[in-house]
Amino acid sequence: MAIYDYTVKDRKGNDVSLSACKGKVLLIVNTATGCGFTPQYEGLEKLYQQYHDKGLEILDFPCDQFGHQAPGDDEEIHQFCQAKYKTSFDNFKKIEVNGENALPLFTFLKSQKGFAGFTGPQAEFMNAHVAKFDQDFKNNAEIKWNFTKFLVDREGNVVERFESTTAPEEIAGKIEACL
Repeated sequence: MAIYDYTVKDRKGNDVSLSACKGKVLLIVNTATGCGFTPQYEGLEKLYQQYHDKGLEILDFPCDQFGHQAPGDDEEIHQFCQAKYKTSFDNFKKIEVNGENALPLFTFLKSQKGFAGFTGPQAEFMNAHVAKFDQDFKNNAEIKWNFTKFLVDREGNVVERFESTTAPEEIAGKIEACL
């Protein structure tokens, strides 16, 4: 399957075919509203403002699998993002990214780009934190935490995976290269 073969649900429960995104660069993110990485919404919005007119779409999938840090229903999450971070990209329906109930889109994304390691000043902390839940985390493709980001080019290829420790502004150059 290709990325454009997947259908997801918007926050109101309506089907959205990713075939509508053909020809666009996608940044697909699992998010949470009560996480230490939640301020990344600000950086995501800056990327969206900077590159949306050039063909970038941000697909925001709230996920409550990591420390129950995405409380509330889909509409409450949407309201929080708009009020606190002034997001103009939309949120999709809350999902799971790992396990038997994982959204098939995320199963596909993980099959295309596995875990390559945490980076930056928070890497050591995240390595220790995630190891508490998954001793073998470095050797599997599972999503490790909130704000894992997948960059997809205009042809639907999953170009790169960025872990939660990579701030949105750090990937601007990679987005530009895809645009």
